[in-house]
Amino acid sequence: MTDIVARPAANPMKRVLAVRDFFLLWIGQSTSLLGDQFHAIAGAWLVLKLTGDPLALGTVLALGGIATAVFTVIGGAITDRISPRKVMLTSDAIRLCLSAMLATQIFTGTLQVWMIYIYSLVEGIVSGVFAPASMSMAPRLVPPEDLQAGNSVMQGSMQLIRFVGPAVAGGLIAAFPKENVGVGLALAIDAVTFIASIVTLWMMKSGGEVIVSDGTQAKSNVLQSIVDGVRFVIEDPFLKFLFLLIAVANLAFSGAVAVGVPFLADTRFPEGAAAYGLILSGFAGGNLLGIILSGSLPKMPGKMIGVFMVTMFLVLSAGVSSLAWIAWTWVAMADLFVQGVLNGYLSILLITSLQQNTPKEMLGRLMSMVLLAGIVLAPLSTAISGAVLHWNVPALFLGAGALLLICAVYLMRPQMSQMVGMRLVEVPSENIAE
Repeated sequence: MTDIVARPAANPMKRVLAVRDFFLLWIGQSTSLLGDQFHAIAGAWLVLKLTGDPLALGTVLALGGIATAVFTVIGGAITDRISPRKVMLTSDAIRLCLSAMLATQIFTGTLQVWMIYIYSLVEGIVSGVFAPASMSMAPRLVPPEDLQAGNSVMQGSMQLIRFVGPAVAGGLIAAFPKENVGVGLALAIDAVTFIASIVTLWMMKSGGEVIVSDGTQAKSNVLQSIVDGVRFVIEDPFLKFLFLLIAVANLAFSGAVAVGVPFLADTRFPEGAAAYGLILSGFAGGNLLGIILSGSLPKMPGKMIGVFMVTMFLVLSAGVSSLAWIAWTWVAMADLFVQGVLNGYLSILLITSLQQNTPKEMLGRLMSMVLLAGIVLAPLSTAISGAVLHWNVPALFLGAGALLLICAVYLMRPQMSQMVGMRLVEVPSENIAE
């Protein structure tokens, strides 16, 4: 069913890159993601240059964000009914047209502000459908024992591109400021990157199958498919636990890093904005290293992995809590670097486990639920963090640490530790690609 032809290699990351279809997916999606960074910077700059109104920018971003959130759930159900590769091909073709049209209107001077709202809405819809399909591809392309390495390659590339891409896009726009020529060029580059993604997806031999265990999915509507996906998670104790673990970790981390760190840089650290940049760079660098280690290190035996996860959550809890008192920038940077390493490693471990323990016919819906949780919890966490900071600064970091400590304590339960050790290592036979 899949085109798994990996050459023997000691490093699992090298093995997955030897899989032809996965290599094509990696090249195409990395190129496309670079274009996405150009689009994001160019789009925001365009709205501000045309309107000079931050409210207009907020409205444009909100339209796209809401559309993405809603259609992420629908996209998961569509992916399971059509196939991830077909969904990605269609989505990329539409986004290619949108970026090309927007660039053309900028160059010809025919773009009006109201059109940008429509562009943002449509792009949000298409991006929402695309996201769960893209997350469902790797489990169909690589051997189950190398899936964690595959996720590490994809996520590591994304982290690097998100670090480099905005700076390159900003430089291009700054180099051609007159009549928004730089913005138009950035959007034109985005359109070209979609061509690369479409070509690589078209060249792939696998990932286009529809996997249906029985006839119920074909007969049910999209809404029923979504309900079936939610029910599947609720009825599986391990998957339900993983979702709760990911949700609590996101809730604890998002606000503490996005709101708490800049507040500390402004009020506590003498370097100010420079401290903010250094600390975030430490976290980003650690996150990238953790992702790489997750894909390159040998897998742990089941008896050790439960203890390892408990240790990770205890260290994360102590690291976040210590920000309540840290008074030196370099210490905060080192602290966030360690947290980044653990966060990167843990995120790949948990996502891989979700994919391995989910039947192929449910992957789109499960991945859409993971994405939606992140979309919903991130703004909720930042809003709560802002309110807590207004009341008491140490309380934010101690509260985030307490949430992570609860995760560690819950993992210490013997039955939970045993289940985690078994399900994080062993791959159910019905989920193994043929």
